Amino acid sequence: MTQSTDQSTGLGPEDRKIITLARSARARNAVPEGAAVRDETGRTYVAGTVALDSLKLSALQTAVAMAVASGARSLEAAAVVSTAQAPSDQDRAAVRDLGGPDTPVLLAAPDGTLTSATPAGTAD
Repeated sequence: MTQSTDQSTGLGPEDRKIITLARSARARNAVPEGAAVRDETGRTYVAGTVALDSLKLSALQTAVAMAVASGARSLEAAAVVSTAQAPSDQDRAAVRDLGGPDTPVLLAAPDGTLTSATPAGTAD
């Protein structure tokens, strides 16, 4: 089955969905970042930034941890909504650990506009 893409962003509906979910998590929880990942079965995991005195995780690290804890074996894609200019090295590493170096990491601005789409890459 082929996936149609939005010509203005180059994203298919499943990638737009995880950006929308990440954006919703950010707004709903009033946190600096929202994230969502899609596993190999199409299930999605949505999270916000965790900022406790004893535990600090980015939204994307939290979403990856939720996927792992739920039995995901791989990731198809990851999205983070943030004011950052690029996904952090730690976020890319978390995605790479579960999804591999070719897993796309989508970064969107708070309004949902895609700002970058890069593979998780290799460890430096």
